[in-house]
Amino acid sequence: MTNTYLTLQGVSLALPQGKTLFSDLHAQFDLRPTGLVGRNGVGKSLLAQILAGKIPPSAGQVRGSGQVHYLSQQVICESATVAALAGVQDVLDALGRIEGGSTAVADFEAVGDRWDLRQQLRQTLQAQGLGHLEMESPVSGLSGGQAMRVALAGALTMDADFLILDEPSNHLDRPGRAVLIEQLRHWSAERGKGLLVISHDRELLNTMQRIIELTALGLDSWGGNYDFYEQAKARQVEHATEQLQQARQERKRQQHALREQQERQQRREARGRRQGQEANQAKILLDRQKDRSQGTAGKLALQQQAQREQLDARVREAAALLEDEQAIVLHALPPLAGGSRTVAELEAVRLPFVSGAEQAAHSALNLSLSTGQRIGVLGPNGCGKTTLLRLLAGRIQPLSGKCRLVGPGAYLDQQLESLPPERTVLELMQEANAALPEAELRMRLAQLGLNAQKLAQPSGLLSGGERLKAGLACALYADPPAQILLLDEPSNHLDLVSQKALQQMLAGYQGCLVVVSHDAVFLDALHLSHRLEATKQGWVLDAWPQA
Repeated sequence: MTNTYLTLQGVSLALPQGKTLFSDLHAQFDLRPTGLVGRNGVGKSLLAQILAGKIPPSAGQVRGSGQVHYLSQQVICESATVAALAGVQDVLDALGRIEGGSTAVADFEAVGDRWDLRQQLRQTLQAQGLGHLEMESPVSGLSGGQAMRVALAGALTMDADFLILDEPSNHLDRPGRAVLIEQLRHWSAERGKGLLVISHDRELLNTMQRIIELTALGLDSWGGNYDFYEQAKARQVEHATEQLQQARQERKRQQHALREQQERQQRREARGRRQGQEANQAKILLDRQKDRSQGTAGKLALQQQAQREQLDARVREAAALLEDEQAIVLHALPPLAGGSRTVAELEAVRLPFVSGAEQAAHSALNLSLSTGQRIGVLGPNGCGKTTLLRLLAGRIQPLSGKCRLVGPGAYLDQQLESLPPERTVLELMQEANAALPEAELRMRLAQLGLNAQKLAQPSGLLSGGERLKAGLACALYADPPAQILLLDEPSNHLDLVSQKALQQMLAGYQGCLVVVSHDAVFLDALHLSHRLEATKQGWVLDAWPQA
């Protein structure tokens, strides 16, 4: 379809609690591959669901042509089997019934023209290195990256005109991200389909032809890739900072002028009263003079009030342009007592639940971790990186061998299992650190962008990025401090400002840091000492290459 488009016409969204998340949005999405960016919690995922017709807006409407397919970042958690994860369970069920003799109209309508869907999906999975999977295979046996590749395979086989992907590169290893970029290029350039990607992945965003930013003020469109957007945005922020400084200086100057004007008026009134009294004027004339003076003073007060309100409005408008640029603050962790010591030991450990396709799963792992070590865990999806972290966190036992843990640790998993969706963030923080007063906990969470309203909500209602911040806060601010910090893809879902703050904080962590990530830029910023990589020959521990 050559005229594929999606248009927002005055779209607004109010949350159930009454807060307006965004209002009066106008934009058109055409065939240019577009990246949607913005701070955590601003409403990117909800806007995507409105565009896809999954939820209605509170006001306004979405118009478009063609079929839209939306891939949620929560799709892994919502699916039980490979077919369900790929979004084709209903079609495959209908195909099965037809092959069994069904003549029901509903089954034929469900299949439509996709009679070869099963073969198409199998070919796509084969190209992703997942040809061994059956449609009935449980999702629970897949790694986060494998599950995401299955969901993407299903999305790319859909007969859609417009594809909306929410954080599609999360959990993908480096080869998987390269494959995704090529698949999306083929979808846009060769198949001529519409594409909207919500992401904080700088490499992926640099393949887009347009960046649209959602802020509290609305939508801004930037022609070009992410590097172009970042440079133009920096210039915009610099200009907005100058505007704010000028508005504040002008307000200060005008306030000084208003005070002088008011003082002059008060001196004139006092002089008039004295002169009237000295001239022994009749009371009626004095009363008229007093009324005129009060009237003049009243008009002046109203004029000055209007001027003050106008000046305050200018400052607020200038400050609003910078509201989304406020820094995210992560407090430094307290120093650990006792100096360098062993915090975990693995002896001839073999990991459970790992894909048999990876030889590292069958290799014994010997590892001693000490305070001050900083290890990046690398390897393809399914090789056992997450399983290794769960073992070090004491969540599972090895298939064989011994695992000995010493001292308290903190573990943040990809699915944020440590955040029960029905519990509030504040409750969880108070559980993790009963020593700090509530006011201090609230302040630290506010500095992460989690305000009082969000703290009172069940954590399941927060955005993916907000949930990750809450999980980080519970892990990093726990009492007693963690001797070993285990992080599984911690930069997933975080906006770029939050990623930089996390990098700076982790760079000063004094305990043993073990982090799994496929984001090379993020890992390089952590000043790692070692890399533990799953290879075909087994697990290999080396020094981290220095730039």
